[in-house]
Amino acid sequence: MSSRTIRVTVKGAFDALTAEQRTALLADADKHQVTDAAFTEHGTITYDIAARPFFTFRYAGTAADEEGIPAVTAAARAAAVTWLEARGYAYKNLTTQTTDLSEVPLGKRGRRLAAG
Repeated sequence: MSSRTIRVTVKGAFDALTAEQRTALLADADKHQVTDAAFTEHGTITYDIAARPFFTFRYAGTAADEEGIPAVTAAARAAAVTWLEARGYAYKNLTTQTTDLSEVPLGKRGRRLAAG
């Protein structure tokens, strides 16, 4: 049985940042730019704190079947919360969006490659 690749996007906002926290986020901003965004098994976070207090955490996991997808979504949310709390950042308005890549339709090039 093949496993399904699951991508989860967790979005939220930093909440009640102190001046020190804001300075730390600004200092590390070059490591968290959207151009470096990737879905990984540990998750990656992107933000532009100079423009707005929002962040996006991208996470990749696998599920054996459709019943395993909620567990991957929960793991992604937990990974985002762990990242934030480990650094002492308060957050609010967390939302998740989960995509099962086996359900994503192939584009023209993908159909051509699949046809052989």
